[in-house]
Amino acid sequence: MPEGSPWADPTTPTQPGAPYQGPPPTPPPYGYPPQYGYAAPYGQPGYGYPPPWGPVPPNRPQRPGPVITSAVLAFVQAGVVLIASLYVWFITSMVGLAAQDNPAVFASSRMESLTTEATALAVLQVLSAALLIGAGVRALAARSRPAWLLILAAHGVQVALAVYWGVRLVSVVNDLPGIGVEGTPAAFTIFFAAAPLVGLGLVLFGSGRRWFESPHQP
Repeated sequence: MPEGSPWADPTTPTQPGAPYQGPPPTPPPYGYPPQYGYAAPYGQPGYGYPPPWGPVPPNRPQRPGPVITSAVLAFVQAGVVLIASLYVWFITSMVGLAAQDNPAVFASSRMESLTTEATALAVLQVLSAALLIGAGVRALAARSRPAWLLILAAHGVQVALAVYWGVRLVSVVNDLPGIGVEGTPAAFTIFFAAAPLVGLGLVLFGSGRRWFESPHQP
């Protein structure tokens, strides 16, 4: 060992150093406010500062189930009406072709009247299907009285058409000789009126109506 080194001789006195201070302090856990004298952990605001993202906005009111169900029923009814309209238009076209080949049988004034009526009903039903789709979309997108009136009108038109079809079927089929139709027009009317009646009830009463009557309340 070199001469003069404090490690050369154990009996040689050394200069006293600072006393042992213990282990270094442990930083506070993530998510807790730092204690006095410690820096805030990375990515967290210091104690007493608001969070960087600001206050949480209140939740928007959720659209009640009856309103959604009524809109869905409007879409379903629109599909049924479009299929029925195509079917009526097809039957009317077939009758028109048959009239060209057999004018003595199909060229009567009554047959012409029925063909014209069926064609007009097919066009009216296509327009009512468009009304159903628009009303369903509006009911899902807006919370206002016009949207409520639109969905009511769309379902109401379908109920009126179903009743009209039921009455006309009874009148037309009863004029045909040897055909019994007891219960058939009623079943037809119930099939086409079921979804619109349910859709009307869902937005005429309960939470469905309150949703549109109080658009500014949560």
